[in-house]
Amino acid sequence: MKNSESMEMYLETIHILEKSYGHAHGVEIAERLGVSKPSVSKAMKYLKDKGLVNKEAYGTITLTHKGKLLSEQIYTNHRLLSLFLEHSLELTADKAGENACRLEHIVSDEMLEAIEKYLHKNNIKY
Repeated sequence: MKNSESMEMYLETIHILEKSYGHAHGVEIAERLGVSKPSVSKAMKYLKDKGLVNKEAYGTITLTHKGKLLSEQIYTNHRLLSLFLEHSLELTADKAGENACRLEHIVSDEMLEAIEKYLHKNNIKY
């Protein structure tokens, strides 16, 4: 299944928030992504229907097992791209992260594998 860029951004954001705080809230997601709270609510309903998130009545959002697996892959791809851009093209960490955010939704699996080999060959931990 090919994921939409929007869905991937939501999952990655929830992943990051869950790693830091154990869960996410719609307000935090909206702030990080620069979207409205109603947009987050709509997205959470979609992700819940897909079996990717749990949403409690009191507002706590967590990833399901399926959601965790997918969000970890999305996050790893982001890290691979970011580190590659930072080390190979000497972009600042911020610029590499910004560009990785754009690229992560369009690069092929083959390119990600090549980037992973490059990082491994150059002893860059991700």
